[in-house]
Amino acid sequence: MVPALVVFLVVTGIIVGGYLAVSSLPGLMKQRQLDRRLREVSAPMAQPINTDSIVLKANPDAFLDRMTAGTRGGAWLAHLIEQSGIRTTPGQVILASIGAAVLLGFLGAVLVRASWLPPITGAIGLAAPVLFLKRKRSVRLRKFEELFPEALDLLSRAVKAGHAFQTAMNMAAEELPDPVGPEFRKTFDQQNFGLPLRDALDAMAVRIPIIDVKFFVTAVLIQRETGGNLSEILDNLSHVVRERFKVLRQVRVHTAHGRFTGWVLMALPAALAAVMAYINPEHMQLLFRESMGRTMLMVAVVMQVIGYIWIQRVIKIEV
Repeated sequence: MVPALVVFLVVTGIIVGGYLAVSSLPGLMKQRQLDRRLREVSAPMAQPINTDSIVLKANPDAFLDRMTAGTRGGAWLAHLIEQSGIRTTPGQVILASIGAAVLLGFLGAVLVRASWLPPITGAIGLAAPVLFLKRKRSVRLRKFEELFPEALDLLSRAVKAGHAFQTAMNMAAEELPDPVGPEFRKTFDQQNFGLPLRDALDAMAVRIPIIDVKFFVTAVLIQRETGGNLSEILDNLSHVVRERFKVLRQVRVHTAHGRFTGWVLMALPAALAAVMAYINPEHMQLLFRESMGRTMLMVAVVMQVIGYIWIQRVIKIEV
């Protein structure tokens, strides 16, 4: 009787558990999707346009998130995370920075056994997550800038077909790929949840710090106040953006020699040092053993970085 009773209880538990899972799973999935949409809409902005008109507020739950929620550095980091498009929190980025700093500092102390190296490797590890977020932000903004004319054309066609501007934004959110689609989705959801359209568009211009987006927001807001043909305005703006891209590509072609020179000047000393270490190891070890040699290496690295930054500033031309 005991095995039969155990089998009965197990089968009954499986049936009841399966029934509860099937009946409650759709509701849990919808609630999870709603929470995700609300978190996206209520993401913090580095420069809020009107804090009194923001309907939803961020609710950080981690300890580090609560510590950095009201600080300027925490707002800047949250804004950087939002622009990079990575699903993380400021607390997780801070933990990753601390962990990378400890790990690289420990490896520098164990592998090289030099007192001056762990602080340098620790500083590199501390800055690595933030540099990674900045790199992802640059890539994402560049991709957004390339796809933005297509979004303007879609909005123009939707307005010509008789749709309202809000409906056109919803269509752009559904049709366009990342990152243009999610940004229009966030703007549409913000105004759909009660935020005025002006504030929602201004928040979009803050999230996407591109001059074309500022032109778009300004043109739409002026048209809503003074009137005019919105589809024609969007067509003209799309043409201007595409022409600016042509000029920008021509500038990149003319500055390719300068960029290549910067990479060569950065890579040549390191490659020469590697070749010398292979040909004459004792000669290169002198730089690491003597204090004067280590000082010369640090000065050389600093001068190389300054030279590379200077070259990048020279060849950087705003269009």
